[in-house]
Amino acid sequence: MSSNSGAGGFGPNPWQQTSWDWRAAGNFIGGGAGSGLLITSAVFGASNPGGAAALPWLLLFGLALVGLGLLCVWLEIGRPLRALHVFFNPRTSWMSREGLVALLLFPSGLLAMLGLVGGWLWVMAGLAVAFLYCQSRMLPAARGIPAWRPRQVIALVFVTGLTEGCGVYLLLGLWHKQVGGAVMLLAALLVLLRLVVWMLYRRNVDASLAPRASVALNVAGRRLLIVGSILPVLVLALGAGFTSGAIQLMLAAFAGACAAFAGVAMKYTLVTRASFNQGFALTKIPVRGARSPH
Repeated sequence: MSSNSGAGGFGPNPWQQTSWDWRAAGNFIGGGAGSGLLITSAVFGASNPGGAAALPWLLLFGLALVGLGLLCVWLEIGRPLRALHVFFNPRTSWMSREGLVALLLFPSGLLAMLGLVGGWLWVMAGLAVAFLYCQSRMLPAARGIPAWRPRQVIALVFVTGLTEGCGVYLLLGLWHKQVGGAVMLLAALLVLLRLVVWMLYRRNVDASLAPRASVALNVAGRRLLIVGSILPVLVLALGAGFTSGAIQLMLAAFAGACAAFAGVAMKYTLVTRASFNQGFALTKIPVRGARSPH
């Protein structure tokens, strides 16, 4: 584990946690993008008769992303059988609740893929919302990490998952070709909403951050603003207002890729590089050779 201020041990200065690494970030990335894609596919696949043929494959891709994220958590545990412990504490653990929702999400998604669209598609979409919500509550539960502690993180992770999923849907539009003005408008609104939530989060958390955590989040914020917000909104406006056909699909795919990439990079930074704890609060520091007043 990294030490504080380059010294060889713990102390009053913050140090970066190492319990959650890239594998934990992978769960938030895969689970968020996958559940967001499932929700987006259910909304626009069910309302668009032309997308019925592509819908099962979109659902399969979304479930695969969720499964990939859960696989990252399984790899992080080290001992495979210990993964079963995640189901033992649903009363207090959002990770346990995420795992239990996943047990229902996969069979409902498979039933929806088999063509039982009337009911199972919406059951799956509701479970995807629940899965994403459980995931969004996991970081604030770690109260010792200032970057994770604000309640705005809940909205940030949730909206980012929806934005990533909608972005992946636009990117896959080069294949399924079911990209219209409605989904492009939704993507633009989600991108802007994510930016607003990010700004509220930064204003709330900035004073409590360790210097290196603040630097990491500043880099992620610039990327989120330029690559993840301004660029996709401009491209979507250009694509929706002035193009059609293959050109529109290409512009929408580019905007979706930008929106998704910025969300992935932000969550990776939040989970790993910005994850400094608050250090120890030492009200009295002992001095060698001095007699204790007590």
